[in-house]
Amino acid sequence: MNKELVKYPFLTKEVEIYERENGHKIVLAHKDGDMVQVASWVKTGSINENDENNGISHFLEHLMFKGTNTYKVGEFDRMLESKGAIVNAATWKDYTFYYVTLPRGKDNKDFYLAIDLHADMMMDPVFPAEELGAPFDINDNTVSDKRERHVVIEEIRMRKDQPWTKVYNACNHNMYSSHPYKRDVIGTPDIISRLTREDIDNYYRKFYTPENVTTIIVGDFDHDKVLNMICDKFNFPNRLVSEHKINTIDKPVSQTKYVETFGNVQTSYLMFGWLGPKANELKQSICLNLISIIFGDGTSSRLQQNLIEKLPEKIFNFVDSEHYQFKDGNNFFIHANFNSEYKDKAIELIKTELANLLNVKISQEELNKAKKCTKSRFAYSAETVSEIGETIGYYMTVCDDLKLIEEYLSDLESITVEDLENTIKTYLSIDNAVISVLSPAS
Repeated sequence: MNKELVKYPFLTKEVEIYERENGHKIVLAHKDGDMVQVASWVKTGSINENDENNGISHFLEHLMFKGTNTYKVGEFDRMLESKGAIVNAATWKDYTFYYVTLPRGKDNKDFYLAIDLHADMMMDPVFPAEELGAPFDINDNTVSDKRERHVVIEEIRMRKDQPWTKVYNACNHNMYSSHPYKRDVIGTPDIISRLTREDIDNYYRKFYTPENVTTIIVGDFDHDKVLNMICDKFNFPNRLVSEHKINTIDKPVSQTKYVETFGNVQTSYLMFGWLGPKANELKQSICLNLISIIFGDGTSSRLQQNLIEKLPEKIFNFVDSEHYQFKDGNNFFIHANFNSEYKDKAIELIKTELANLLNVKISQEELNKAKKCTKSRFAYSAETVSEIGETIGYYMTVCDDLKLIEEYLSDLESITVEDLENTIKTYLSIDNAVISVLSPAS
């Protein structure tokens, strides 16, 4: 078993990464205190989906909690929550992860129980038909079998009524030409209604393979004992050969693309979206984070000051910017909610603010403030076992390299105003933007 040590900023001991012969990675991180976290990150999400099974990663996430050959449905949650545990999971474009956070308990008894139950769920889910629910015709309104399939479909329908989801989906879909990132992670009711138990089981056995899974333990514990437990319990039975798919990375649009949709809204919603560097291009990613803070994060940001605080007319109700980081290329967004009668003016005002990122030079004071904010957030991410576990999972799964975290603070400190200007020129040209607007239906 290969071992690597990583100097994780703000932790008192080096993080240990073990890679087993089968490819399964185990990360052990020391954090003083009574709380521990057990988590497994799987390198699959919508990035491994297609038009026939879009949403299967999220559907599978739900079904993983529906029992094993050892524990019936509900026992996992009941046993752990009685110990004060937080049990949850999440699916996104590059990953699905599952975690248990809880107090260790006397003699680590509750901690070891969490490892046992978590491993059992990850290795031996049964996807019982009575919990899954039978496939059905989405247009058949007489179906009343309210199983997990219907829970997910209802979740999809509720999200589709959310204005920000609508404007984001339209923007995201048009930023890509062929990459799987263009699809909504949660899928569609039509697809979820027809997925079979065999589809779910095959997908699980194909992607929940050793080389796709990183198991992360954070807390104060006996590393040798826990390492042996993980190796023993994560045995990966009946796995298929994992598909190592390399997606073609789309180029940004070559001229501004405008998309308008309509819905039952009283005000208008807007997103500008760009494609960016890969998440593991660390310095460029940090630059975009700093730009997002300066441009649209908080009350002192340029967008907030110029379009909310100082604008004579009440046009914008809300405006900010955000940077999403993905394995095959990041996204940068501007979000705004505004009074519908000012649609053209609102778009032009945001274009002006975008141009002014270069025309009105970013000051050293702005950069220093953004760096200070970033350092504070980075330090906070080492405060709790949950934050540490999630940060490690991100670097191991999305960036494929936890070693990058050793360079984070030095890379951050080295960034200059000129670096930010070059990043803006490279990634945030208005010609490469997709503009999505959700307007009230007439």
